[in-house]
Amino acid sequence: MLIKKSPDLLPSEITPRRAYEGRREFIKQLGRVAFVAAAPALPAGVAHAQSGAKIPGVKKSSFSTIEKQTPYKDVTTYNNYYEFGTDKSDPAENAGKLKTRPWTVSVEGAVGKPKTYGVDDLMKIGALEERVYRMRCVEGWSMVIPWVGFSLSELIKQVEPTGNAKFVEFVTLNDPKQMPGVNAPVLKWPYVEGLRMDEAMNPLTLLTFGVYGEVLLNQSGAPVRVVVPWKYGFKSGKSLVKIRFTEQMPKTAWNLAAPQEYGFYSNVNPEVAHPRWSQATERRIGEDGIFAKKRATLMFNGYTEQVGQLYAGMDLRKQF
Repeated sequence: MLIKKSPDLLPSEITPRRAYEGRREFIKQLGRVAFVAAAPALPAGVAHAQSGAKIPGVKKSSFSTIEKQTPYKDVTTYNNYYEFGTDKSDPAENAGKLKTRPWTVSVEGAVGKPKTYGVDDLMKIGALEERVYRMRCVEGWSMVIPWVGFSLSELIKQVEPTGNAKFVEFVTLNDPKQMPGVNAPVLKWPYVEGLRMDEAMNPLTLLTFGVYGEVLLNQSGAPVRVVVPWKYGFKSGKSLVKIRFTEQMPKTAWNLAAPQEYGFYSNVNPEVAHPRWSQATERRIGEDGIFAKKRATLMFNGYTEQVGQLYAGMDLRKQF
């Protein structure tokens, strides 16, 4: 199935920082110069904050959008990853200390076959594909990113969820020695996200090991993350150490911090405004200029055909 380019999108570019962050910080961010050095591929199974080993044998996916991809330098230097700091440049600057091998992911809870996987074994469960997804941040900016992974459903089928598995919880590494951001009480650590089981089983939900054909960079969520392209970016948990199947809805990090602003579902929805700003438009990072006209935000980030049926009958203003 081909995800077609929406005909009504206009190009735009650099997004202002969140409305509640000052203009000074915004100008500070724009003034930073992003530089990514061209480097030879690293040995297989190694990830580094600013370079990654090429992943062999990756196939192109029909799930990809045909929209222009966001430049590599923007994808790898303009990030939200609060474990490494709250400024957009902090993850690229601070994530180099993260050790991504050895690394294990525990799959547990309401499953018939719980198991702890080494990340390299986890990568072998499914055929790796490059999927070019639109990604939309709750702050109002967006990117188009070529991820590498396979549908999370491939892993879910292996562990055989029981009838009590209604949700999937994702837990991120919590290590103050490697992650300076967790020393600040910005959120309740570790970072936890979650999906309803049918959302997790949707083929678009990607268990992700790479970006731009390379092993995931540390600031991008190395060594393994989940990518859910029809939801705001914070739903796509990074640097996963645990995947847990539960009967009850997980208590997620941003929902605990500000439930009036960040609902459990957090589907991209131009008709439901954030309490402090509209979600009707967005700026695409890496295109045109700062004063370019914004583009319209698409319902479910443009993936309505693939996921709209998951929310049939729901009041998306109340279950946001």
